[in-house]
Amino acid sequence: MCQYTKPPVQSGLKFIFLMHPKEAKRQRTGTGRISHLCLPDSEILVSLDYTKDNVPGRRLFELLSDPKYLPLLLYPGDDAWNAANPDFKSAARGKILMPIIVDATWFCSRKILQHNPFLLELPKMSFAGNYRSIFTFKHEPRPECVSTAETCYYLIKELQEAGLANPEANPEPLMTAFKKMISDQLRAENERVQGLRPSTHGYDWKYTKIKEDPFAQK
Repeated sequence: MCQYTKPPVQSGLKFIFLMHPKEAKRQRTGTGRISHLCLPDSEILVSLDYTKDNVPGRRLFELLSDPKYLPLLLYPGDDAWNAANPDFKSAARGKILMPIIVDATWFCSRKILQHNPFLLELPKMSFAGNYRSIFTFKHEPRPECVSTAETCYYLIKELQEAGLANPEANPEPLMTAFKKMISDQLRAENERVQGLRPSTHGYDWKYTKIKEDPFAQK
C-alpha cells in the first residue's frame, strides 16, 4: 500500500489518530494507518484510556498543552466549528490546527469517548459540506458516516478553501490509497466466493455473490 500514499500530503495540519487497541491489532491496513502514511507529522496513539499515566496518554496531554496547536476533536454537533465559520477562522489565527480523530469501529469509538470524557470538552469540528462514503466493501451505520481517510481528505479540502491549510498540498494520495485498499478487499472477497482463496473469517459464508470493483482500472 505504501506506494499509493505518495507523494506526502503536506497539509500544514497536525493530525492525531486515537486508535482503539482492537483497531491497532486487527486492522494492519485500516484507513487510519493509510492516513498516517499519507500525512507527515501525524501521530497514531493507541490506547483505550488516555487519562491513565501511560505513554499514549502522556503524549496526548503533551500535545494538548502545547500552545502552538489548536486541538480540535472531529465530532459532529451544534457546537462544532467548521471551515465556513468566521469564529473558527479567528480562533485558528496563528495556530497549527490539530485535528483529533478517533479511529475505531463505531462501537469502539463510543468506548474511547466513554473512557475519556475530557475529549468532549475540547473544541469540536465537523464538515461544512455533506459527504457520502465510497467504502463499497463496508456498510457505514448512517449515510453521512465516512472513513478516516475520507475524513482527512475532505477536511483538508475544506480548510484549503478557507485558507487554513497549505494551499499547495495535494490530498489525492489519501483517496488513491483508500480506493486501492477497497479494490484489494473486493478482489480477496471475490476470490473466496470463487473458491480461489480460503475463508479466513467466520462470517465469510455470508458472501456468495461476485462484486464489481468500481475503482478497477479499465
